[in-house]
Amino acid sequence: MVSSVLDYLGLSRRPKPIAARRRDGAGPEPDFGATVAVLHADEPEVGPLNAEEDRRLHRIKIFGATGSILLLIGSLGTGAIPVSQNPVAGMRLLSLPSRMFGTALTLSISGTLMLVVAWLLIGRFAVGRLSVEVFHGSTPARRMTRRQADHTLLLWIAPIIIAPPLLSKDVYSYLAQSAIAYIGKDPYTVSPLNGLPPDHPLYELAGSVPNIWKDTPAPYGPLFLWLGEHITAIAGDNITLGIFLHRMLALVGVAMIVWALPRLAHRCGVSPIAALWLGAMNPLVILHLVGGIHNESLMLGMMLVGLELGLAAVDSARSLHLPGRPWLPSGTGWLLIAGAGVIAMSSMIKATSIIALGFLGIALARRWGATLPSLRHTSWRHWWARSRDSVVALAKAAGVMGVVAAVVIVGICTGTGLGFGWTGTLSTGDIVRSWMSMPTALSVGAGRGGLWLGLGDHTQAILEIVRPLAQLIAAAFIVRWLLAALGGRIHPIGALGISMATIVVFSPFTQAWYLLWAVIPLAAWASDRWFRIGAIASSALIATVVMPTSSNTTGIVVAQGLLAAIMTAAILTALFFEERPRWLPSLGRSGTGE
Repeated sequence: MVSSVLDYLGLSRRPKPIAARRRDGAGPEPDFGATVAVLHADEPEVGPLNAEEDRRLHRIKIFGATGSILLLIGSLGTGAIPVSQNPVAGMRLLSLPSRMFGTALTLSISGTLMLVVAWLLIGRFAVGRLSVEVFHGSTPARRMTRRQADHTLLLWIAPIIIAPPLLSKDVYSYLAQSAIAYIGKDPYTVSPLNGLPPDHPLYELAGSVPNIWKDTPAPYGPLFLWLGEHITAIAGDNITLGIFLHRMLALVGVAMIVWALPRLAHRCGVSPIAALWLGAMNPLVILHLVGGIHNESLMLGMMLVGLELGLAAVDSARSLHLPGRPWLPSGTGWLLIAGAGVIAMSSMIKATSIIALGFLGIALARRWGATLPSLRHTSWRHWWARSRDSVVALAKAAGVMGVVAAVVIVGICTGTGLGFGWTGTLSTGDIVRSWMSMPTALSVGAGRGGLWLGLGDHTQAILEIVRPLAQLIAAAFIVRWLLAALGGRIHPIGALGISMATIVVFSPFTQAWYLLWAVIPLAAWASDRWFRIGAIASSALIATVVMPTSSNTTGIVVAQGLLAAIMTAAILTALFFEERPRWLPSLGRSGTGE
């Protein structure tokens, strides 16, 4: 078994057949990533939409914005309203949805359905029609412009900016843990329950933290909590202002994604508009990163910006150091260091993004001459002579990435005064048994099976075995994707996206928006029909399946709200897109576009 794993990773010492060896004795060309490499194909640029398509695009934009407005109204009753300091309490009109939960649930689900439908409909102007261009892997005749895409995203996001937190209460944990750091306590050892007791002036910031997280330390990086400290300094115990400022941070992250994603797509030969539609305009971004105010927005945005800066330097024809001074970076060299530094900073929001440094390092090593064939399937006697240049290039690239990461991470940990306690709280989320996590779902299923067979409840013991094993498997796959990028089979952006997907699949704790960890970077590289169909279907499904219900919402209320929401969305869809009598106002316009 061990030899099979080593052979799969390309580290086996077993010689290949003579017929498979190259004449130079360096072994066959690498086959790492050959299966997933088919996910990518270059896409040609096409012209803008015609007048009729502009009119249809405008109608879809308004339809999606209507869904966002319905979602805003419904969120006043179904959103994660704070336990205290409810800003709409006592207002006759604005507090009405909170007194009519069934109606609010219908509006929220209707708005979500309309937003997802609008995203799917507008996709024909980005990747083409699902059953024609996407399914057959062809390019649409025309695409919307970057300006049209940006305006659409802004229009759909605008109502959500002033909405209560949607589908999650994580922002209250952000507020409480940041307040603990602000008052000088260690959020990595002190929980909201103990750090903000009832007699503390900032106690109300801990009151809305979900019970499962009230007695757990912060799992987030020190940079994020340091930003939260400044929010606490501005907002104090004003929960509404604190929520708004955290949403501004999330919007900064979305802006970074919108800036970097099309540039990375262009670098990979993929349509920037297609990448922007699938990645940044994804309903999961609007509902969870903006609506739910999750710090993945900032993590992903900084990671992508760092990759774009770093790859711009690596792909440049200019030298990375000054002439005659190999130890002193040139302007391009400083751009590379800045990119690596931004990626390291993103890992101080959430640690997952640190793996992007590995793929940037692979790109740098390839610039310096590293290749994969010279590293495998060679005899030990000639190994060093044939592999020296590649090993030196890899070591230099790893050294650069490692030094930059160490300086940035140590600087942030010491500069913020929060230290390195985050390294001991990374597994805090494992206390949740998420059905979206494959190893957790399998372990819980096996535990339930043991109960049915009368063997007792061994679920926790199974979890303690399966979860670490799944992480080891994920690490083995990530090594393979690194080797695939080193061999040039997959672009580093694509290899990073596949690695992030691997992490999500084998993670012990998964949330709905974690899908974006993989979809957003892959949107810049993967253009295969099956990837796009899978990403579109999973994004739309997860966006609609995760509903704004609570633990005390009965099944009959959910069923009534869902049925009414489907009917409402269907009626509004017909009003927007079916032919209507001439006396009804038109939602289209006869201009030539924006």
